[in-house]
This record gives sequence, structure tokens and C-alpha cells, in this order.
Amino acid sequence: MDRIDTVRSAAAAAALVLMLAPRAAEACGGFFCDGGPQPMPVDQTGEDILFVMDEGRVAVHVRIEYEGAAENFAWLVPVLSVPTDFSVGSEALFDRVKAGSVPQYGVSVTSDDCDLMGSVSLSGGDTNAGGDEGGVKLDLGGGPVVLAEEQVGAYEIVVIGGNPDGTTTAQEVFDWLGENGYQQDEAALPILGDYLDEGHAFAALRLQAGAGVDALHPVVFEFDHPEPCVPLRLTAIAASDDMPVRTYFLSEHRVVPQTYKHVLVNPLKIDWPQQGSNYAEVVTKAVDADVANGRAFVTEYAGTSGVVDVAGLVDPRWDPQAFVGLGSTQVLDELIAQGLVACAFDGVDCGPQHPLLDALLRETLLPDDVSVADLYADPDAYADLLDATLWGDGTAFSQGLAERVVAPALDALDIVQGHPTLTRMFTIISPHEMTADPMFHENPDLDDVTNVRTGIDRRLCNGDSVWTLPDGREVYIPLGDAWPDLGGDMFWEEEVEEVPDAGPPIVLVDNAAAINEVLRAYNAARGWDGSGENGGVEGGAAADAEQEDARGGCGCRSGSGGAWAWMLLVALGLRSRRLHAARR
Repeated sequence: MDRIDTVRSAAAAAALVLMLAPRAAEACGGFFCDGGPQPMPVDQTGEDILFVMDEGRVAVHVRIEYEGAAENFAWLVPVLSVPTDFSVGSEALFDRVKAGSVPQYGVSVTSDDCDLMGSVSLSGGDTNAGGDEGGVKLDLGGGPVVLAEEQVGAYEIVVIGGNPDGTTTAQEVFDWLGENGYQQDEAALPILGDYLDEGHAFAALRLQAGAGVDALHPVVFEFDHPEPCVPLRLTAIAASDDMPVRTYFLSEHRVVPQTYKHVLVNPLKIDWPQQGSNYAEVVTKAVDADVANGRAFVTEYAGTSGVVDVAGLVDPRWDPQAFVGLGSTQVLDELIAQGLVACAFDGVDCGPQHPLLDALLRETLLPDDVSVADLYADPDAYADLLDATLWGDGTAFSQGLAERVVAPALDALDIVQGHPTLTRMFTIISPHEMTADPMFHENPDLDDVTNVRTGIDRRLCNGDSVWTLPDGREVYIPLGDAWPDLGGDMFWEEEVEEVPDAGPPIVLVDNAAAINEVLRAYNAARGWDGSGENGGVEGGAAADAEQEDARGGCGCRSGSGGAWAWMLLVALGLRSRRLHAARR
């Protein structure tokens, strides 16, 4: 690993670090994109953001999705202060954090002992079934000033801000962006003005000349302030309705919303037999409920970062320096030896083992008429066509490999191993609700939220079922019926709360008792009172007492008997009111 450590040190030493005192964190900014003749081509149908929180500082990892011509790619990010560092992020880190924390609905099926026959259906009335279906100018005159310039992986990044005298206008920022190839929507003008008034700077990104869309990679901004924030206000210009926003936090303690509300969804609204197919609808309705008002998050997972699989994240065979001085026809063999390319047999029918490798090869080795796929399919046939002039002595490829592949992987490993807690939060939000930028903080006094939720489908002798949810509630379902919607009086949200940076949440809305009463009436109408050894929901305080820490999250898993089938699905954490007061 010594040679990899050397690569990491060299990459860090080469980075230009710009220091600037942080500004007050009234808001954090917003993602905004453009792209020449067709503004806003960057995919704004969803955002994945990872915050790495340390004492007094935060690193923001953003994964960018884009469809379109490389020359049209451009991206604007308002920032609280000039980042102290920029770097290439790890796609694998995003994938593994996401996979390790994805919540799961589970069901275990049991059957009653039916040796004594003659059971009669308990269904005593009509069933209300039918659950939901599932180059940068430096002479700027009186306008904005350039605060920093960087080349980070495949990107050119310039940070601009207002003049020190505070006279820079939103129109001047808008005009500068247009003159430098960042076409903007005029609707952004008042929002740009708000950010300027709050003292924000703007980081503008675009692909370097010659880089293709396949070179897109996550990017990391580091700041000397501790406030994680999801930028949304400027995002509204390019966002779609009901846009999913998922945030991840690697930190010392669990993270919760600071400026947005926190919501616990009603688990009875989830269609458990259909593996939570209506989950997005439930979250949408829950965060749109009174008091939450569309600006709220749910917790999908909070617990050990050990759920993130780091095995194989870094390969000890990687050695970027080995490509320096290597002939162009020897590149593929060395890639195979380092495990960066795998082949079916004898160096034929090969494929990359890292998503950025193809872009590096295209930029540093291949002439325009040779594709990476052609090279992998039959390297011998294209050996004489490789661009030896472009390749040179291999230094450009070596540096790119170190910066875009090796260093991000090493950093990802350090990040996961150095931060004991992972929090995953989720919301669905529309542009008209993006009037404030949500900020977050740690709370060391909260319980974990598990991402594994298992319900029990108890099959009765008459063919009907009693579902017991992880919180202890029971739902009677006659044979052949779908998950009930329980009528119009059933709330989508169980609780809406504000969460301070210490101590338990402040409950603003508590619908638990009303939910239990609707469920009690539904079960009773079908002859099920949950009495005797069956347990059951009797409403009020008795039901509250049954709601243990199981209300931690939901996802998607189904099973029959002892067998399990798995499906990935977003979910959120649920807690009972009693647990709020006693444990959180």
C-alpha cells in the first residue's frame, strides 16, 4: 500500500487550497444548471448528496447526473463560502452507502395449527380494500470577482463572488455567467440576488475541453463551517414536481433536520403485501401534511456506518506510476495486471472495472476512430492504431488515474472508517416548496433507526390473515382482500416534530391515538378485537405501549415461510410518542 499512499500524498500536495473565513449560515445555496442553447439539461429529477461531518467543517459530496452533449454541460452551485478544497469524489462510495442503508420491508409468514377444522370467517362486514397502487475572465470591472479557479478531475471550476464593496448586482452575475458560457434562466435573477445579499459565492463547473459525458464523476467541496445544507432554492428553477431528495451523513452522531420538520409516516398507509409499492405516495402525503407543509424529511436509516461495505474499495495492485514510460501497446496488459480491466479469456472480450477508466483511455490513448469498446473486444487488431503521440510517456494517464480513481477510493475508505454513524434521510418536494434551504445538525441523544422492518403474516385456519406490524399493531385482512386503506379519517403522518441538537424531539403533531382508534374500529367490524393470546390493538394507551423501537424504517422485502426475497426501496424511520419522551 506504500505506493498508493504516495499517490494520495502527491495528489493532495498538488491541490490548490484557498482559505476564506466562513459566512453566517442563513442558507446554503442551490444547485442550478444550464447548457448553451437548451438551458438546464442537468438531470434535476432527483439529488443524492453525501455530507461528511467533522469538528468545525463539512465536506459535501455531490453525484451529478446528466444527459446531453458534453460541450453543453454547465452547473452552478451557490456556496456559503469559498471551498477550502475541491476534489474528485467516489462513485463507489455513493453506491455502497446507498446499498448498505437501503431500508427493507420484510414479512414472515406463519400458519395456525388447523387440526381442529370448522373455523368460520371472522369477516363481519364489507371490506374497505383497494390499497394504493403501488477559460475564465479575470478582468470583471465592477461586476463579480474570481475568488478561486481549479481543475478537478474532468471539471473546470471557477468560484465567483461579489465585489468587496458589495455593489455587485444579480444582473452582473447573470451577465458574467452568460458571457462565459453558462446560459441561465432569467427567472433565476431574483434568487441570485437573494444569495448575493446573504454573502454567498457561486461555484461554476463545466467539463474540460475534450472530456466526454462518460468522464462525469462526483465532486467534493470542503468548507470550514460545520453546517450541512441541501441547496434547494435555486434548484427550483430546474426541478420537477415531486422531486426526490435523498441525503446521507457520515458523522459522529445521528443527524436530523435543523430548519425543516421531521416526520414519522403512518405505517398503516404502507401497502405491506405489495412490498411498499405506494411508498413514494405515502412520503409525499406525509411531508405535505399540516405543520410539515411540504418542508420535512423522514429518516430512513440511522446507525453504524459498518453497514457500508468497504471490501474491495481499494485494490492494492493499483499503481498509477507503473504507466509512466510504458508503451502505448502495453497499456491494456498493465490494466489487466492491476485489476482495472477484466477479460473473459486470454486478453479478449475485456471490460473496465471502474466507471471512469473508459474516459481516461479515450482522453489519453485512443484516436477518434477507435472506441474503447473496440479496444476491449480485440486489442491486437487495434495495437497499431493507438495514438502514441497522445499517449506520450503515459504521464497524463498516470496522473488521471491517481486523481480520479485511486485517491477517491482511498479517501472513501478513510471516510467510512473514520465516521462511526451513518444517517440517511429522504423527502419528496416540489419547486413551489423550495423556498428555504434545509440545514441539518447532529443530536447525540437519539436512538438508532434500523433499516430492516419485518412484519408477520399470520394465516388463520379460515384463510384470512392477521398482519402484525413491527410496532405491534395488528391488521385483519379477509381472504383475497388487498391491504385496506382504512378510510378517509386515517392520517398519512403519525407524527410531525422539530428536533433540537440535544435531547428528545419536540412533538408538534401526534396522531397515534386517532390512528389506533380507526384501526380498532376497522378490526372490530371484521370480528377481530385482538383479545386473548393473539395480542392485538385496542387503541389509546394500550396501543401506544405496544409501539416499541421497531418503528425505525421501512423498505421492501417479502417472504414465504422461511424463504426471503429482497427488493430495494426507499423508506423512513418511525418512532412512538412514548419512545420520543423516554428515549430520544
